[in-house]
Amino acid sequence: MHCNPQLYILFRGILFFVFAKNNYLCTHKVMKGLRLYKSEKLCSHTAVGQLFGGEGNSTIAYPLRAVFRFHEPQGEVPAQFLITIPKKKIRTAVGRVLLRRRTREAYRLNRELLYPSLRKAGVAVDIAFIYLSTDKAPYEVIEAKMKELMGRISRDALKTVSHENPVD
Repeated sequence: MHCNPQLYILFRGILFFVFAKNNYLCTHKVMKGLRLYKSEKLCSHTAVGQLFGGEGNSTIAYPLRAVFRFHEPQGEVPAQFLITIPKKKIRTAVGRVLLRRRTREAYRLNRELLYPSLRKAGVAVDIAFIYLSTDKAPYEVIEAKMKELMGRISRDALKTVSHENPVD
């Protein structure tokens, strides 16, 4: 069942389509812009357990390591992520927060490098970014390594499609 949008509402910077069907109002959020949404954060204990429980692949672009797992798309976003800055590597909370913000910002600005290949492959991905260095890297370094990791994950996503549908 498909219903046509009858009203567009802009509320706190988010565009909603409002549908009227059988005297009920249904809203659909349109994810646009560079904003990070709650639905993009990886919060599920089950998903995190599967990611680190042997089902995930890993790649390193020092000082970042990405552990990722492809699965069938279930929600509205093709990628969910989490960031880990180990206390063993960066002792102060201020340092960990700084690096978490830098990593989140690099992901937020460069996630569009990942989305086209995920859509083409018809898969979704869960990603964990783990900081490996004991030094605080500048934002430019983190952003360059984030782009490198996104490219590698994109190539792996396209490889999953070619493995599932071999051409003879």
